[in-house]
Amino acid sequence: VMTKTNKMLYLAAGLATLLCIGACKTPQATTLPKDTLKASLASMSRDSSVTVSPAWRDFFQDSVLRSLIDTALQNNHDLKITLQELAIAKSAITAKQGALLPSISANVGAGISKVGRYTAEGAGNVGTELTPGRKIPTVIPDLAPTLQMDWTVDLWGKLNSDKKSAVERYLASEAGQRAIKSQLVADVAENYYVLLALDYKLLVMQQYIALQKNAVRIARIQKEADADTQLAVEKFEAELAKAQADEYVLRQSIVETENNLNLLLGRLPQPIPRTKNDFSQLAMPAAAHALSTQLLLQRPDVVQAEHALEAAKWDVETARKEFLPSFNLSAAVGLNAFNPKYLVKLPESLVFSALGGLTAPLINKKAIQANFSQADALQIEALYNYDKALMTAYIETSTLQSKIANLKQLRQFKQKQDEALMRAVSAAQKLYLNNRATYLEVIDSERGQLDCKMELIDTKLQQLSTLIDMYRGYF
Repeated sequence: VMTKTNKMLYLAAGLATLLCIGACKTPQATTLPKDTLKASLASMSRDSSVTVSPAWRDFFQDSVLRSLIDTALQNNHDLKITLQELAIAKSAITAKQGALLPSISANVGAGISKVGRYTAEGAGNVGTELTPGRKIPTVIPDLAPTLQMDWTVDLWGKLNSDKKSAVERYLASEAGQRAIKSQLVADVAENYYVLLALDYKLLVMQQYIALQKNAVRIARIQKEADADTQLAVEKFEAELAKAQADEYVLRQSIVETENNLNLLLGRLPQPIPRTKNDFSQLAMPAAAHALSTQLLLQRPDVVQAEHALEAAKWDVETARKEFLPSFNLSAAVGLNAFNPKYLVKLPESLVFSALGGLTAPLINKKAIQANFSQADALQIEALYNYDKALMTAYIETSTLQSKIANLKQLRQFKQKQDEALMRAVSAAQKLYLNNRATYLEVIDSERGQLDCKMELIDTKLQQLSTLIDMYRGYF
């Protein structure tokens, strides 16, 4: 004969079966295409010699620049912000790990109650003895210290998938922090080299001003000797005034660059110490001009996009497993008595309970279906972002490699132009003194030489900037 207990067990088993059947049908995520772009990069790159990221201390040999970079890494506010974002991401992992474990809480309850005399409970208490010779009081205290345990059992690995997503997001944040650090090192170096270039431009401009002052003096002598006119004097003075105005434009640019550099260093405006060497003779950082595909895949922006893609995949798994039943366990154990002295009387004062529950969505799944669709779309978006980051990294590197080669040729021809203009200036000045060249030819040749010197400085600065840009993601 089936007992009442057996009937309840069969009923519970039947309900559990219905829940599983109704909830175990889960949607399928979009199948992502194979990563053909990443596989094809190996055949696109011919150089595999550079496979280790360069350390910025080895890349930059200038001791002053190294000191500035150290200061920036300690004080820069953007870097400090990313460190806090990294700590937030790490805390998320701890929270997800905690969700996998049971939680235990302590509770101490105290209360007092009185039931009506003319109720079933009140009437039953009349004449009932709690202990021999002591009846149940009308007003009853209640003391109940307990321990409560709650645990969501991760049957399908949903919580574990959520934790793995958090881990991937932490790794993405870590890569983002490395990207900010590399960007900071590159920005400090680039601003420092701009400052050196401006210093050298200012020196060249001051030399040109001295040259024009001498030209004005010679033009006045020529005028007094009736070898030239007042127009020549005025043109030379106008050229001198233009050069003096350009000097203050350069001085303002120096102040602005110093302030930009101080901002990167996380400090208030102050003079930037720097070497006073000839900028045109400044040694280039020692670096290879070709990067392997392996190193390309180590760029922080590419690594960040890759971890974001993995996190999105785990988010899809988490959203898919929301359709499956969840199993919750709850248990409590404690002591219960109306008088503190009876709390230590065991096992009479001992109380406990245990409950297990299986919960599954059956009707109106629109909310979890929407969450799944959103996670699936975000997964596809993350794939596109990863492909974009990888392609951008490759194209940028290819462009910079070509730029390095072309700037080298450009500088060689600019040096030849500068040498030719130096000879032209010397010839024009001699011819002018012998009345065989006009003042316009002298001014034109001198201005041409100045422009060429400035372009040479800009070309050298572009070479330095291009090398920095090429390794910007690896410092």
